[in-house]
Amino acid sequence: MDFEPYRGELVAYCYRMLGSFDEAEDLVQETMLRAWKARDRYDRTRASVRTWLYRIATNACLTALEGRARRPLPSGLGAPSEDPGAPLTPALDIPWLQPFPDARFDAEVRTDMRLALVAAMQVLPPRQRAVLVLREVLEFTAAEVAEQLGTTAAAVNSALQRARAALAGVGGVDEVTEPDDPGVRAVIQRYVRAFEAADVPALVRLLTDEAVLEMPPVPLWYRGSRDYGLFMERVFRMRGAGWAMTPLTANGQPALAAYAPEPGGGHRLHTLQVFTVTGGRVARNVVFADPHVFEAFDLPRQISSDGFRRAR
Repeated sequence: MDFEPYRGELVAYCYRMLGSFDEAEDLVQETMLRAWKARDRYDRTRASVRTWLYRIATNACLTALEGRARRPLPSGLGAPSEDPGAPLTPALDIPWLQPFPDARFDAEVRTDMRLALVAAMQVLPPRQRAVLVLREVLEFTAAEVAEQLGTTAAAVNSALQRARAALAGVGGVDEVTEPDDPGVRAVIQRYVRAFEAADVPALVRLLTDEAVLEMPPVPLWYRGSRDYGLFMERVFRMRGAGWAMTPLTANGQPALAAYAPEPGGGHRLHTLQVFTVTGGRVARNVVFADPHVFEAFDLPRQISSDGFRRAR
């Protein structure tokens, strides 16, 4: 039996369940190992290989989630900060939501992966989360999901209704446009030019009035173009101008790898920034500074000025 064709979609599924790309890869490896060991007991008359693998992966995810706190973003933990000069102290005891590296997977795998939606799903009880993804995203039937979860179709439909109701208040999810949309690309290109030049007024002009800036693992977050701009002024005072930005995508959204200028020349990887663009403006920027995130995206830690100019 060949399980490898299903690896990508299983990683995406486990990521939605866990909110962690690292753990999703580990659990899919565990799923493959369990399936290989149980291959002689597989009954093709009861389920397809794909359905069988999802049952194993679901059980692995539910076991991993037992007694575990959800993976949030800073905006899911409390009110926004009103002090752009607040200390940037990371909260390393919090298991933060991680972004998903699009470039490593087929486009079909990456649908419905937006950070706001994945963050909202982490609030659901694990079994509701599984039902929502299996039914709504992966389009398994209620009977198939019931078989995977060891329950009834009626219980699956009830859990789906509760999950839908819980997510009904996630604002702006349906308004998000795709990263390859020409209008979105133009906004991101203007953002790159302004950021590299440390031009805060130009950055602020690209923001919605209620734009959100958050920076896991720092638990602070800001709402509003004014505080966003004041915080960016602080960043550029600390790091100077002459940044280098590399475009990519994460969670089906536009993203940028930001490289800060080094005193001796060249640039060092500083953050990965994932954008929500709505109505021609940046509505949210989730700025990740976790080295594990950089590794998942295969980002070089340093780039030379000459190498960056050639890449341009």
